[in-house]
Amino acid sequence: MQQLVNTALGGLTLGMVYAAFALALVLIWRSTRVVNFAQAPMAMVTTLLALELIEGGASFWLAFAVALVSGLVLGAVIERVVVRPVEGKSEINAVILTLGLFIVLHAAAALLFGNGVRSFPAPFGVRGTEIGGTTYAITGFGMFTIVAVLVTMSLLVLLFRFTDLGLRMRAAAHEPEVARLLGVRVGGMLTLGWALASVVGSLSGILIAGGDLVNPNYMDSVVVFGFVAAVLGGLDSPLGAVVGGLLLGVALSFVSGYVGSQLVALTALMILIAVLTLRPGGLFSTTPARRV
Repeated sequence: MQQLVNTALGGLTLGMVYAAFALALVLIWRSTRVVNFAQAPMAMVTTLLALELIEGGASFWLAFAVALVSGLVLGAVIERVVVRPVEGKSEINAVILTLGLFIVLHAAAALLFGNGVRSFPAPFGVRGTEIGGTTYAITGFGMFTIVAVLVTMSLLVLLFRFTDLGLRMRAAAHEPEVARLLGVRVGGMLTLGWALASVVGSLSGILIAGGDLVNPNYMDSVVVFGFVAAVLGGLDSPLGAVVGGLLLGVALSFVSGYVGSQLVALTALMILIAVLTLRPGGLFSTTPARRV
């Protein structure tokens, strides 16, 4: 029974990690209609910057704040300098550009921070929680991760559903010409979308790294699982990203614990194929899937 509970708790924490990254993908999609495959290396760069500060003597929370602010700036600069020239053209151009950024940012991080494996500290305990003499597989940092993801999801829901700013961002992404006629600064909204998505991505980078080992490649596998979680829940839904991450995390945790870790990637692929076949828009999609 304890193994079952610990496997479920491990899946809960793992699912929240995937949900954190999926939220960044959902935010960039809702605000710009671009799937940003460079989200992972962008988060990796800000996380390694935070680690440099921590190793230099700064507190975890100061480094955490610097990572979020640097993510905001990095997202805005990339949109203005790199992505802006291809906006308004074929959607595939922006996707290919983000794949190129994926490679460039990895190379830049290796030059700036090195390729060595380093330990990223956590502000809370990374040992299991003991209740009634039994140790359960939920750590202090895991609890922090759960709370941080739920708060981020709530803020995104409030932004897009109940604020004028969220409405302008969605209008700029879906109908830029109409939005311009209505007085919306489309360029500014797209920049803001990239900047906010980069902040959420930076948060996911810190949550994934906390109490673990990092290098410039530490988030590469998260791209796959985070994307599956976002598609599972629906790229238009912050709530769907969290639910998708939880479902994926728990499923993969049970596969790893009871079947074999070598089948984890295959299981994720099967889940992705099933969702794209049965419900292409995702479980919580609010718009119909586009069919050609």
